[in-house]
Amino acid sequence: MSDSQWNVANLRMCASGEIATVHQVLHYALILLTFGALTGVTTVLFGFGGGFVTVPVVYAASTLRPDVVDPMHVAVASSAAVMVVNSLSATVAFRNSGRLRTEYIRPLIGPVAVGAGLGAVAAGHVDDAVVRILFVLYLVVTILDSLLRQGFLTPHVPRDHLGPHGLRTAGIGIGAVASFLGVGGSVMTVPMMRRGGVPMADAAASANPLSLPVAVVATAVYAAASGGITASDLSAGRVGAVDLLAVCALLVGSLPAIALSRRFVGVIPDRVHACAYIALLCVVTTVMVIA
Repeated sequence: MSDSQWNVANLRMCASGEIATVHQVLHYALILLTFGALTGVTTVLFGFGGGFVTVPVVYAASTLRPDVVDPMHVAVASSAAVMVVNSLSATVAFRNSGRLRTEYIRPLIGPVAVGAGLGAVAAGHVDDAVVRILFVLYLVVTILDSLLRQGFLTPHVPRDHLGPHGLRTAGIGIGAVASFLGVGGSVMTVPMMRRGGVPMADAAASANPLSLPVAVVATAVYAAASGGITASDLSAGRVGAVDLLAVCALLVGSLPAIALSRRFVGVIPDRVHACAYIALLCVVTTVMVIA
């Protein structure tokens, strides 16, 4: 048996509860911890909150579990739960850094929370395969927009911000799309701030507090999606559509990574930072297409 075949078999056995050895348990945990650390890094450097990393990882693991009939919904819900902690931790870490752009954060938080509730409720009424397709399409559109439209790779001179009405409308749309797909909101707020002349490091930092209301509202909706906390859900390690075991393992890896990677914010050249943002989106798109 090749290494890749052994890895797939190991994941399948662990996911289904047929764990044969301590070594297999540790191997499965190591996979989640590794990707958890990656979510911590992307939270700090890109403001993702972990969504673009956790969705593919939890989705791939959920497809191996015979008891999960809606792996994409579980992935999105679990991603939202991870983002609650990651976004809050990153926001606290950046609180005194001067990088949080309050001119964007304050007017957007309320509308983003409202949109998050709408998006999470809507996702519960859409077929699992449709959510996955929309996730991939959204990534492709975001990548093309960032590459082809001016203002992301090299931001323009700061321009006037949207008016109050425009920000409220944008906030509702950001919250709805972010919670529907479990991606936080940075994939919309970061490009918006970049085109307003904001440095990449500041845009990524400011995306975290804007991801927090999305994550909190979406997690609450998804947790109640299957009737809330039930004995059967808890025995399976789930609360509604949220996979508690995956969430805990990912957070164990992400929190130390957030504390460490915050030291590198501002050190990376702005254009390199922006290119890395797009590159990560390309990797996630590829993974989701293959999965």
